[in-house]
Amino acid sequence: MTGEEASELYFHGKFYRNGIFDDLYIGISDGKICEISKFRNNARVVELENAVFPGSTDMHVHFRDPGETEKEDFASGSMSAIFGGTTTVFDMPNNMVPVIDYEVYESKRNSLRGRSFCDYGLYSMFNGGNTNIIHDESIGIKIYMGESTNAKGIENIDETNQLSLENLGKNIVFHAESGECLRKSSVSVNTLCDHSMSRNTECEKIALDKLNKFRISRKIVAHMSDFNNVETMRDRTFKNEMLPQHMLLSCEKIENSWGKVNPPIRDEKIREKNFQAYLDGKIDILSSDHAPHTEKDKREVRYAKSGMIGVETRVPLILALIRKKIVPLSIFVKTCIENPPSLFGIKKGLIERGYTADFITVDFSSTERISEGRLHSKNPATPFHGFEAIFPNDVILGGEIALQGKELIEDHFGKYMPLKKTEIV
Repeated sequence: MTGEEASELYFHGKFYRNGIFDDLYIGISDGKICEISKFRNNARVVELENAVFPGSTDMHVHFRDPGETEKEDFASGSMSAIFGGTTTVFDMPNNMVPVIDYEVYESKRNSLRGRSFCDYGLYSMFNGGNTNIIHDESIGIKIYMGESTNAKGIENIDETNQLSLENLGKNIVFHAESGECLRKSSVSVNTLCDHSMSRNTECEKIALDKLNKFRISRKIVAHMSDFNNVETMRDRTFKNEMLPQHMLLSCEKIENSWGKVNPPIRDEKIREKNFQAYLDGKIDILSSDHAPHTEKDKREVRYAKSGMIGVETRVPLILALIRKKIVPLSIFVKTCIENPPSLFGIKKGLIERGYTADFITVDFSSTERISEGRLHSKNPATPFHGFEAIFPNDVILGGEIALQGKELIEDHFGKYMPLKKTEIV
């Protein structure tokens, strides 16, 4: 080991590595893991109690900043992430001014500087013909195939644009609802099951069949709402993302509008299918799609805007299900910790040399009920209120203690994460 690589700080604890918890000393240099050892040396050691996992990555959040900061801003959203054991977020581009070119991206990036508690990357949006002006540091590209918040639908992508998107060398993340189908399936909405009918699963299936044929190699389907649509496909060419709400909630059991999301929460039968797909290891990524709205926006189901919070509850919900022996530990680690950064070519999510020193500690005996009054979003109402959860005790971000004993260390450690084409493998 060279002098530049030598660690002056070690974290010691039971780290989850290679499928087991192992008693290890983890040396840190410049925010990264530089040594993994069974033995203590004379350097400063920070003891971590309970189970220690790598930090989690949420590749799908809407922090509403800039433009709608009465709903959320990057400080409150990233603080929520830290309290939920998420050390890295990728923020979506459908702001009030959509991130569709270099100038808007730079403006957003500059406005967020020094205001995040966690590390973050930023998406750009494809609007049908802007691949030549998309910022080359974008963490990925978002395509809305049907209309959604601050985004028009781009359902048909010709071969020229498919080639241009492929040449960007980035993940292309699809909101997979057919715009044409959505326009045809509109019904009166008085309940969340009505909302599901108005954006029925056939619209998702049509979009999946279409994007599956696109000649783009790095495709991710966001927030899959009905896994039946995937099981009918012979040759799947995309990775899939699911949300806790699509596998733990059903539209029949939610009476208020806080569970109104796009694509909608489905019925109990589909929910069971989605959850079983997750338990069977058929889901690649579990994200939150954290998308807050004000109480005024959610006053009535018919007119309520779609979106709900989740960045603070995503990991704690699954940890509680691990304790109950419902969710396998390996499934949680793959979908919440390892796969998201790996698919984006980012060295996070593993206890290995050269990886970012992000850790969370978990006491599996500390189950509690989710309480809206204790969440940290500006608009903390959630249909998961009252659900069992296990929140992390400590969070380490780049070798710095960000959360200790469930108390926030008041400093903005979060770093902006540009992603050049040459960095993606």
